[in-house]
Amino acid sequence: MSKVSKVVILSAGQGRRLSPLTDDKPKCLIGLSGRTVLHWQLANLHAVGVREAVVVTGFGADAVDAEVAGLDLPGLTVRTLFNPFYALTDNLATCWLVREELRGEVLLLNGDTLFEPDVAERLLAAPAAEITVTIDRKANYDDDDMRVLTDGDVLLAIGKTIAEFNGESIGFLRFSAPGADRFRANVEAALRRPEGLKRWYLSVIDQIARESGCVRVASIEGLGWAEMDFPADLPRNLALTERWAARAMAG
Repeated sequence: MSKVSKVVILSAGQGRRLSPLTDDKPKCLIGLSGRTVLHWQLANLHAVGVREAVVVTGFGADAVDAEVAGLDLPGLTVRTLFNPFYALTDNLATCWLVREELRGEVLLLNGDTLFEPDVAERLLAAPAAEITVTIDRKANYDDDDMRVLTDGDVLLAIGKTIAEFNGESIGFLRFSAPGADRFRANVEAALRRPEGLKRWYLSVIDQIARESGCVRVASIEGLGWAEMDFPADLPRNLALTERWAARAMAG
């Protein structure tokens, strides 16, 4: 298993699509089964040996700071970094802002992705690669899914509008040191273009995959995960975290 021990979590956005749940707090602080989304993320990363987390904040930053200060996860150091431009740009610019944290072996996680520890273990145990994208597969996909096209474990394309696809990204990536270097360089180049401020970071992963062929995927089919995007997601996500909470109580 990879010894990656650091994660960067992109939690700067408000999550307006979750209104009214996010009218006065960011979506990473929505409560599920006694923990916030962020707490579930950090606890499950802690469970698989991650020892350093950098949480990128924006909307409701003070509340996220308070949440982090109140956590009790011995052995896990959690820092926050504030993105003052969160309302003006998309998450590619956020990655540029925290680019110095994306060095060496590191994980990158969307702030709205819930996952059980086995998902993180599957990603960490995947074969060595410059960049590894965690994916799932299902019978039907909707327009909001971040679709992927793969050939074996090679990522060929990623994006919400790609015409041909056979899976979806869950928003959880692993970088080797060379992969992190490649990603930072491509983020820098993308932001030199006029449209860069409104691009998603996964558009850079798509570019790298198409140009270099060095991006691999790790499938987590059959494992528990979810996204926190819409109010309609809440019942399903509550059911998921209730199972996790019951499992933790059982020891």
